[in-house]
Amino acid sequence: MAQPAQKKAKTERVFLFSSESVNEGHPDKICDQVSDAVLDACLVGDPKSKVACETATKDNMVMVAGEITTQTKIDYEKVVRGVVAKIGFDSFVDDLSSVDSKGLSDKTCEVLVRINKQSPDIAGGVHVGKEDLDVGAGDQGIMFGYATDETEDCMPLTHSVATKLGKTLTDVRKSGELWWLRPDGKTQVTIEYLQKADGSVEPQKFHTVVISTQHAEPSKAKRTKECAGYTALR
Repeated sequence: MAQPAQKKAKTERVFLFSSESVNEGHPDKICDQVSDAVLDACLVGDPKSKVACETATKDNMVMVAGEITTQTKIDYEKVVRGVVAKIGFDSFVDDLSSVDSKGLSDKTCEVLVRINKQSPDIAGGVHVGKEDLDVGAGDQGIMFGYATDETEDCMPLTHSVATKLGKTLTDVRKSGELWWLRPDGKTQVTIEYLQKADGSVEPQKFHTVVISTQHAEPSKAKRTKECAGYTALR
């Protein structure tokens, strides 16, 4: 009598997995921080503010746009310039070959504000005249994620390492240890993994680490020009 076919056991395989992280001076992250700062300013003055704020930046320009209903008065230009200054952008020269330009200046950048109040139709459908438990959102989105036991922070190892490298890059720039660094930067980490026959995954080794950073001109830059408030001889 024929025996039933046996299922073949899964075989092990090796694969590469990469994660990327951008520094606070990267355009994507600049926009995130400006939008967050606008939201914070609204909530500080009016906890019931309704905020939908988007930010875009290009060259020496930052634009905030969206729909905001709040009882507090917000100086959007001041908020934008404050974020840009805190990041460390204080120089812009309209010349792509310039080694002095950091690409953005908190003092001279153009700030465009295109914000009006929340649509009455959205307000009526979301929160006006509704009980607390019936309040909805003015926009919808579906996100998913997962936790992993690879690291103490429960994030994938590649992501955790890339983020920590980027944070270190920012720390040594702001401390003055590597004063010639500029705000924009990006890190990428690739790790080789072994997927075992039982489906479990185990990191084997770092395959590639990439650190890319904006910086001053080598051998010609001066710390007095790169670091605000630094007054030594060079």
